[in-house]
Amino acid sequence: MPQVFVNYRTGDEESAATMIARELARRFGDQRIFFASNSIEPGRRFPVELIRAVEECEALLAVIGPRWAGVRGPDGRPALEAEQDWTRHEIRAALGRGVLVIPVLVGKATRIDRATLPEDLRELADCQYRRFDHRNAESDLTTLGDTLARLLPDLGTVDRDARTARERAESKSRERQTRDTDRTRMRTRDVKQRIRGGIGNLNGDLGTFVNEPQGPVNTGWGHQYNAPHFEGDNTGIQFTAGDNSGTVHQRFERERRHSDDGR
Repeated sequence: MPQVFVNYRTGDEESAATMIARELARRFGDQRIFFASNSIEPGRRFPVELIRAVEECEALLAVIGPRWAGVRGPDGRPALEAEQDWTRHEIRAALGRGVLVIPVLVGKATRIDRATLPEDLRELADCQYRRFDHRNAESDLTTLGDTLARLLPDLGTVDRDARTARERAESKSRERQTRDTDRTRMRTRDVKQRIRGGIGNLNGDLGTFVNEPQGPVNTGWGHQYNAPHFEGDNTGIQFTAGDNSGTVHQRFERERRHSDDGR
């Protein structure tokens, strides 16, 4: 069922009406936009299809250009004055149903003067309008589509542009999270490398005990024991004592055997 009926007058701004209908169909789907030259299948009864569509739509766009009120019918009189003028009939039916009617003023068209309208269309002059200019076609079409998506919730649910924008935002969010995760991993790895490349493991009850030293060590005041080979029978003990405020002296000892005490 079409939700938006695109109304226009032949001889006024058919090209603008075509652009509007085509863009809305792209954004919301062909089945939701009624445009007579595209929506009526061959062999269908033209009057029946027009009446059905205008009676089912939720909004009517009245595309109005500078020549809209001045186009003349076969009898030479302004077409707008004819009771059976289809442009007039469609707008009158939409106003009578109380659906959303939006005049779309094209190019240099000015706000509608009530005095130029038949009595059954004068309410059209009170309807808030939107503008469409070929020079600003892209932005004007976007604005018109956004307006319809906001005012007609069912259109908003099938809005392809809104879905694309959401997907793009979600993709950027995922990329941002991935970058943040990668930075965190890199920082964690860097911290681990810095720790491994530091002075080693600090532990022990004899003050500060440095196990697996990785570089120069300065622990401040007090005794410092540096034992890179603290294992087995302790025959390779290396220790340094001092306050670390000057030259570091080192002494190497081997554990005396009891059998050497008497020599």
